[in-house]
Amino acid sequence: MEEVRLDTRNMPPERVAEVRRCAELCFKINHTPPTSPECRKLIDELFQHTLGEGTVIHPPVFTILGDTVRIGRNVTIMNGFHCMSAGGLTIEDGVMIALNCTVLTNNHDVYERAVITCKPVRIKRNVWIGANATILPGVTIGENAVVGAGSVVTKDVPDNAVVAGNPARLIRFLDAERLASPQE
Repeated sequence: MEEVRLDTRNMPPERVAEVRRCAELCFKINHTPPTSPECRKLIDELFQHTLGEGTVIHPPVFTILGDTVRIGRNVTIMNGFHCMSAGGLTIEDGVMIALNCTVLTNNHDVYERAVITCKPVRIKRNVWIGANATILPGVTIGENAVVGAGSVVTKDVPDNAVVAGNPARLIRFLDAERLASPQE
């Protein structure tokens, strides 16, 4: 997975416009009654109508670039989701993300700090991410994996794995035959 570098001093006008669009929509979402149809409409607009059927996102939510996020069907994202998505984020079907989780697809170069380094994050089907977990740039979390609460995921997680800690380490593998598939 190749790193993309973006210079924040010379951002294209369309990128600046997307950052502004998302800032305004996040503000509106986070100040609208969370169960109202208006809130859902704003969330759909934030993510450019790429949310799969049955997906629920509970505010508050914060993202800078909603146009780089793709979210599958029957996904649940609890309150306090933070997403720096310049590198691109894909969340597949049946994923559950608990309270106050952060997904980072970009970081700053340690020497040239105005430059953002970007790598996509992919969260595969039926993943469960525990509260207060952080997923770092370039990570893929395998199908059916579980990320323990408070974990910092710095590298790929295999299918059916349970990881936890800072940095997250393999705890064990789940019995694949006992896992239920997300609703089709």
